[in-house]
Amino acid sequence: MTEQPGDGVAFVGCEFHYHADKPPVGRNPTTIDYKTPRPVVINGKRVTTIDVHAHCVVMDVVPLVAGCPEFDAKKSAPSTKKDPLDNLETRLKDMDAMGIDMQALSVYLYHHFHWAERDLAAQVTRLQNEKLTEICEAHPDRFVALGTVSLQHPDLAAEQLEYNVKKLGHRGTMIDTSINGDELSNPKFHPFWAKAEELEALVFIHPSHFAEGADRLKGKGFLGNIIGNPLNTTIALAHLIYEGTLDRFPDVKILGAHGGGLLPSYIGRYDHGHDSNDRGGRGDEKKKPSEYLQQIYIDTLVYNTENLEHLIRECGVSQVVLGTDYPAGMANLNPIEHLLSTPGLSEADIEDICYRTAEKLLKIRN
Repeated sequence: MTEQPGDGVAFVGCEFHYHADKPPVGRNPTTIDYKTPRPVVINGKRVTTIDVHAHCVVMDVVPLVAGCPEFDAKKSAPSTKKDPLDNLETRLKDMDAMGIDMQALSVYLYHHFHWAERDLAAQVTRLQNEKLTEICEAHPDRFVALGTVSLQHPDLAAEQLEYNVKKLGHRGTMIDTSINGDELSNPKFHPFWAKAEELEALVFIHPSHFAEGADRLKGKGFLGNIIGNPLNTTIALAHLIYEGTLDRFPDVKILGAHGGGLLPSYIGRYDHGHDSNDRGGRGDEKKKPSEYLQQIYIDTLVYNTENLEHLIRECGVSQVVLGTDYPAGMANLNPIEHLLSTPGLSEADIEDICYRTAEKLLKIRN
């Protein structure tokens, strides 16, 4: 047991003794309470933890867009006190309590402003990205940045990505699953994908609620999020496969939020359609859809043990990284116990998921 005191609060790290046939945590541990504070020690070894799915809001941009009807109509103001980057004390304490050493920061989608014309988009995005860099430079051991790009202007987005990576030190970008009704596989976005591949920059695809199904997702249960978000990611990734985008840009690094949506869990159906070509079930893809799972990284944000176990079996340990969705209401605040409740992992597997793969994708250590 070790302690890391800070501002009167002591976070006590617990040591886990993991064996593949007997995980130290029962199945389906809580996802809504902090249970695994830093430092994380597994079988006597301190394990670094990197959360690739963590959000923030740059409040400095609000004055630039507050007078725009689109901003007011979308009610885009942040909804929780933990969102703004100026509340770092709370964020760092929460990271300690979750057992997270480092976060890859990305701006909430409702602050990507895909309605913005070119000049405003450039101004807002530049301010957001520079603020992210400022925070990361102040806390280089706790944060790296996945900045924003104005993908409604694809050529500008490519320029922004290059600037963010080469000048601001960002490790990639987070984008929506579609842009103003256009799928990410649309050829108009090829300059962006080409630049991402060239820079070896991680592209984190994160959904917003599935607007096309909004009427059916009304009612109880927060279905716009529970069903809409993973469905949105599924459709985006499927188009990238079937429209041949992943063949055109085979080395692009894509991370699919929320376990890659439904794609890994139902991949057999995609392969059947490809093999049988029933009613056009085969597109422009050069391989079976399941083979593209080796070109897509996914996070652990699927909440229960069975889902995570299945995800790892379908995609392989090499494609899985930690994700929490902090500080959203759907965040998994207990990501380490969630991972360690999964049987069949080796110590190397756990280390790969906790940090090694993320280090490679985010170029944290060369």
